[in-house]
Amino acid sequence: MDDPASQRPSLTTAQNLGLGKGQRWWRWLRWLLVLVVVAGIGVGVMVWRARASEAAKPQYETATVGKGNILVTVSVTGKIESVDAVEIGAEVSGKVDEVLVEFNDTVTKGQELARINTEQLDARVKEVRAQAAVAAASLLSAKATAAEAKANVQRMKSLADRGLVSQKELEAAVATGARAEASVAQANAQQVVNAASLESAMSARDKAIIRSPIDGIVLSRSVEQGQTVAASLQSPVLFIVAKDLTAMVLKVDVDEADVGKVQKGQRATFTVDAHPGKTFDAEVKSLKNVPTEGQDVVTYEAELSVNNQERLLRPGMTATATIITSERKDVLVIPNAALRFTPPDVIASSATTQAGPGGPLPGFAAPRRPGGTARPAGSAGGGRQKGPGQMGRVWILENNAPKSLRV
Repeated sequence: MDDPASQRPSLTTAQNLGLGKGQRWWRWLRWLLVLVVVAGIGVGVMVWRARASEAAKPQYETATVGKGNILVTVSVTGKIESVDAVEIGAEVSGKVDEVLVEFNDTVTKGQELARINTEQLDARVKEVRAQAAVAAASLLSAKATAAEAKANVQRMKSLADRGLVSQKELEAAVATGARAEASVAQANAQQVVNAASLESAMSARDKAIIRSPIDGIVLSRSVEQGQTVAASLQSPVLFIVAKDLTAMVLKVDVDEADVGKVQKGQRATFTVDAHPGKTFDAEVKSLKNVPTEGQDVVTYEAELSVNNQERLLRPGMTATATIITSERKDVLVIPNAALRFTPPDVIASSATTQAGPGGPLPGFAAPRRPGGTARPAGSAGGGRQKGPGQMGRVWILENNAPKSLRV
């Protein structure tokens, strides 16, 4: 029989051989896992690079060429004012006894607006009338004296012809008659003075009643009952009455760079904050030649006539206006952005060469910017535009690549 002790080395060797085989499989499994991870990372990097390369490509925004109207405009701001607004003041001083109208009241020509106390004015009228009465009495007395002196002269001449009075006495009588006639003339002049004084006093009393000089609407009232007005140096403005609010005027300041484009009769549109979304029509009524200078800015005032039949506009409103200085109808139109676009590769190449006489090439298809929108055809743009008869360049897409096109 075999010795059991002699079989132990064989069993130990078999066990060792089994343990080594398992370790080898585990080692191969670990290397396989490492290779899978490395391959996954490589694939991820390749995908990321592909996506980054795709994202780096420029995205172009295109627009369809069509027909439409092109407007050349000038933007201005100003205020709306009433037409034929009249400032009504007081020509006499005194306390205001009554105020007879309120804001927005419709008044007629000659209608009473307010009354100023007339106690002193009435006293002045009475005083002047008394002076006129005294002057009238003085005139009668002077006439009587003149008649008496004239009769005395005739009598003295008759006596002098018969030698009954001396020449000296005759001359004295003639001089007395002349003085009497002068007194009559003086009394007549005083009558004229008194009549003028009475007329002035009565006119002043009549001016104590403030009346409307026109038919219209009360825009402003700056006086209250019991208030004292003083018209000694300057007539205080008590009321402002506008003739009609259905026709108004928009006064705007035109920059000196645009004044050559603006002419009488041009159409305009404007908006006001009080009515968002609503556009009003206007027309250039006049353009002043006298400039307005301020802070190194020179402007010229233009007046635009406005139809306010709907009564939506009020004096003093701030308006933003657009004056149409030129218009082309039914022509090919493209966005202004297309005239300013240049592909990035063209910009890069032109940076190393001398710029041509036309400057940077204008473009048609602009890269899309986050949140940006294309300008509609005919809208205002800041780029330099070609003049009439000059060639320009736009860009179109062929196979997703920009291609220049002369226009």
